[in-house]
Amino acid sequence: MSVAAQLKRDFSTITLVLIPVAIAINIVIGQIVVLLKLPVFLDSIGTVLVAVLAGPWAGALTGALSNIIWGLIVDPGALPWFPVAAAIGLVAGICANFGLFRVWWKVIIAGFFVALAAVIVSTPIGVYLFGGITSSGSTFITAYLLATGQELFNAVLTTNFLVEPFDKILTCLFAWLIIRGLSLRYISRFSRSDNVIP
Repeated sequence: MSVAAQLKRDFSTITLVLIPVAIAINIVIGQIVVLLKLPVFLDSIGTVLVAVLAGPWAGALTGALSNIIWGLIVDPGALPWFPVAAAIGLVAGICANFGLFRVWWKVIIAGFFVALAAVIVSTPIGVYLFGGITSSGSTFITAYLLATGQELFNAVLTTNFLVEPFDKILTCLFAWLIIRGLSLRYISRFSRSDNVIP
C-alpha cells in the first residue's frame, strides 16, 4: 500500500470524528494538571489514543492541534510545546505499529520510548524559550537543581528525565485502558485496529 493510500485509510471519517474528542481530552486534563501544579502533564492521553487506533501521523496531528488550540484559546504557554505533542503522537503510533499496545507490560515499554522522544524535543524548548521555568509543577524540580548549582540545560534535562518516563507511562496506560474499555466492533472500524487486537 502506498503512503498516500495508507494516509487516506488512516484519516477515515471515524478518525476525523475521534480527533476533536481526543483534543478535548488533552486540553481538559492538561489544564486541570496545570491548575493543580502537579509534577506531571497527562495532556497527551487523547493523542496516544488516536495514535494507537489510527497511526502515527494521525497521532502527530492530534498532538500538534491539541497544543495549538489549547495555546490559542486557553493557555498561551501551551502553544510552543506543539512539536513535543506531535513527537509524542508520532512515536506512540510507531510503538503501536510494533505491537507495544497489546498487553500492559509492553505499554510500559512504549511509554519509555514516548518519554525519550518527549525529552529530546522538549528540553531545548524549555531551555531556550522558557529559561527552564514553565507553568508545570515540574518547574520546582528544575528550580531546586538550579539552586544546587547545576547549569540550566542540565537542570532541565535532568528534570525531564525524572518526570517524563513516569508521565508518559501513565499516559500510555490510561490510553490503553480506554481502548480496552471500547467494544471490539468499534475498535475494528479504525485502520490500525490490529495494533490492539491480536
